[in-house]
Amino acid sequence: MEQDLALLEQKLAMLIAHTRALRAANEDLRTKLAQAQAHERLLDERMRAAASRLDALLARMPAE
Repeated sequence: MEQDLALLEQKLAMLIAHTRALRAANEDLRTKLAQAQAHERLLDERMRAAASRLDALLARMPAE
């Protein structure tokens, strides 16, 4: 009986350690996702600004 409890305690400790590792990995992934989303917004803003400048240049070009 005591051996069963020791085995159960060991398995529970492993489960707790695994859960903590998964939580840490999940938090890291959430941080990286937020950074990637912020970078995507920045790139989108840059692309819109470039498109706007291109449109302005095209509008200034003489028609053939």
